[in-house]
Amino acid sequence: MIHFDSLQGWLKWQESLHPLVIDLGLERAAQVFAELNPDYIKPPTITVAGTNGKGSSVAYLEAIYRAQGYRVGAYTSPHILKYNERIKIDGKPVSDDIICAAFARIEAVRGNTSLSYFEFSTLAALDIFCRAGVDVQLLEVGLGGRLDAVNIVDPDVAIVTSISIDHVEWLGGTREAIGREKAGIFRAGVPAVVGDPNPPESLIQSAIDQHALLYCIGKEFGFKKQATGWDWFFADRKILQLPEPGLKGEHQYRNASAVILAVNKMAEMLPVTEAAIKQGLEKTRLAGRFQLIDGEIPVLLDVGHNPEAVKTLAEYVTSVFPDKRIHAVFSMMKDKDISGVLEIMNHVVYDWFFAPLTNPRTVTESAMREIFSQSPVSRVSFGFAGFTEAFSAAQNQSREGDLLLVFGSFFLVSECLVEFENK
Repeated sequence: MIHFDSLQGWLKWQESLHPLVIDLGLERAAQVFAELNPDYIKPPTITVAGTNGKGSSVAYLEAIYRAQGYRVGAYTSPHILKYNERIKIDGKPVSDDIICAAFARIEAVRGNTSLSYFEFSTLAALDIFCRAGVDVQLLEVGLGGRLDAVNIVDPDVAIVTSISIDHVEWLGGTREAIGREKAGIFRAGVPAVVGDPNPPESLIQSAIDQHALLYCIGKEFGFKKQATGWDWFFADRKILQLPEPGLKGEHQYRNASAVILAVNKMAEMLPVTEAAIKQGLEKTRLAGRFQLIDGEIPVLLDVGHNPEAVKTLAEYVTSVFPDKRIHAVFSMMKDKDISGVLEIMNHVVYDWFFAPLTNPRTVTESAMREIFSQSPVSRVSFGFAGFTEAFSAAQNQSREGDLLLVFGSFFLVSECLVEFENK
């Protein structure tokens, strides 16, 4: 039987084991999980899908349940600095040893079933949470919903945050097609909380067809900002004078509202006080989401990598930093709508610095030169060996009162945070 002494050893092997980086389908993961945990007793479970806002929603849920004193398991992806960030218990990434032990248990029962990198991590998270006896597990869908490995577990509440165009080669090129895939996490008789203010018809129809209990923001529940704080309402229930969400941006009020409804719908299993909700919302933090690093020239980090997320970033930057000259250090995955992102950010960014990354999924400099040449952007710099050189060049062009913006990819933000950690 395969066995490795280090987490890196396991991960490197997993990357080579399966022919596809992404291979959607539930059969393989479900089969191995049945062998791994034949007498599985599922903890109370909230599953979160959506194009943007999944990580933020899980972070709010985690903070609220922890504020109430529950033992919380949170599974998210991708990670920013360390793989262990994907599997957290009580806000802390689990150790290498715990993950390696879970991988060994999976390998012992896998037989000839081929698993992808993501399927290994999902099965490990479910196994670890089960063994740890968590009070609640929060599961973020990696891609889509219907065929994502997370969907082998039936949620007690399902949240869909937002629907926009991304991952078209797997999910389809329209919001309707993508909405259908996201709705795959809905279950009959189970609350389906939708935080998208304009959900595609396919999402609504899928919820109806599956007999899910559908709740849409702006219809069944919502929020209202006040001069101080904000109010949340659902049916005859209200929570008044909520604090500003710990994560920045207007969209976070939608994410937080959907999360509060999910918590409300889980209340029979997991009672939560208004005080815990308020404390959790206020204390939520998440790396790489409008994250500001203060300094002589402040640095704003954001992992936004599709037009909807970047539109939100543009709105945030123009409202919060209206008079600053913005220098963008930028890179993206080659399967993303790079032209769309450049068009959105062109009026916000003064000049651009392309940072090539080593990940094979990122866009090459030659491809990026071509995309920029066909865009409205006039000031862009190339020729850097990597992030460090691109960032230094952007710093050298900055003066007091400017802002450095690092955005476009989880991998890029990761390199930036590593750089700051090592200073």
